Amino acid sequence: MDISIFGIGSVAAITVLCYLVGSGAKTTPLDNKYIPVICGCTGLVLGLVAMYAGMPEFPATDPITAAAVGAVSGLAATGINQAVKQLGKN
Repeated sequence: MDISIFGIGSVAAITVLCYLVGSGAKTTPLDNKYIPVICGCTGLVLGLVAMYAGMPEFPATDPITAAAVGAVSGLAATGINQAVKQLGKN
């Protein structure tokens, strides 16, 4: 079976975890403008953890790529939140 199919699953998992962290940050008195930064940094850390934990399906083999994949996944969580908000306005 092609392992690249499963790589997308690990990236999606980072996005879901970052979405949950961002939702948790919304319940704090912290200003909402910091939520994308929180999600991006959380994704960066999770990307590095996934690479160093030895996940064979993770699509990065070096720390810079793993950090970039994680950060983009974290920022995607913010985009998903905003898309749901905008679609709900109609």
